[in-house]
Amino acid sequence: MPRPRKSQIALEATPYYHCTSRCVRRAFLCGRDDRSGNDYEHRRGWIEQRMMALAEVYALDVCAYAVMSNHYHIVLHINAEKAKAWTDTEVIERWHRLYNGNFLTQQYLAGKDLYEEQLKVIAELATEWRERLMSISWFMSALNEDIARQANTEDGCTGRFWEGRFKSQALLDETALATCLTYVDLNPIRAQMADTPESSEFTSAKERIATAQKTPASLEPHQPKSLFPFVGYPRQDMPAGLPFRLQDYLELIDWTGRQIRDDKRGRVNNCIPPILERLNIDVEHWVYNTQHFESQFKGVVGTAFSIKAKFQQFGYQRTPSLGLAELLT
Repeated sequence: MPRPRKSQIALEATPYYHCTSRCVRRAFLCGRDDRSGNDYEHRRGWIEQRMMALAEVYALDVCAYAVMSNHYHIVLHINAEKAKAWTDTEVIERWHRLYNGNFLTQQYLAGKDLYEEQLKVIAELATEWRERLMSISWFMSALNEDIARQANTEDGCTGRFWEGRFKSQALLDETALATCLTYVDLNPIRAQMADTPESSEFTSAKERIATAQKTPASLEPHQPKSLFPFVGYPRQDMPAGLPFRLQDYLELIDWTGRQIRDDKRGRVNNCIPPILERLNIDVEHWVYNTQHFESQFKGVVGTAFSIKAKFQQFGYQRTPSLGLAELLT
């Protein structure tokens, strides 16, 4: 018998969760159905777009995702601090981006004068909706219901589209998180849908790599705004983000993807150059930073160019760490 969802998702245990949903019909969620000849590849874009749209509304960050032929994976981070910082008005505005709300909340947002009792009801609704906007169950429901409606309309049928409720796994530590992120991003390669992470369509790996490739070689690789960023190793006053460095993670998925697995068909060809070389990321810059990340740099980390630009932006006179950064250029 399945465990209650509340026993599988508990913020006090971990904010990170791996979720999957699988299509129940033989006809593919995405890709080509060999029997009918129908091509459903465009549905992968539906899912990716819906994920990103919902992440802009919910207090949930997308850490990784992969849209496959008949299922998808997504790793979510519950951003409780973000949800708590919203005002009641912000909560109601966000809720109305997805749902109609009710007459009272519509009147409230319209700036109408309301009685004290009505304002009390609105405050109670805002509390309830705030919880829902940081709920993985509500997020997954909003994602799956939208895709099911579109697919049923396209297929000209009714009935269940997904295999029961979504499955979730709590990622309790950094090892579990890194393992899961890598597993999700390598799914298309293991399934022989792609040869490299950067060619894996509709995955977080491709999105991160495409953004990093647009960065000048002398700068730290940029990261997509739609995904939870990599912010480096755990430290004091650490910003919100994944507790790894992007370059380290790219190296990890590249190395892992090259390993031969008896139970998986696909892998990255060992004849292909390393991923940092393929992406034109400065390896010397990266190695130096990983060896001296906390002991050498104080407050800021980057190349001389990026440190100067940032301190000029804020009008600072002194530029600590500049001498060390110049060693990288």
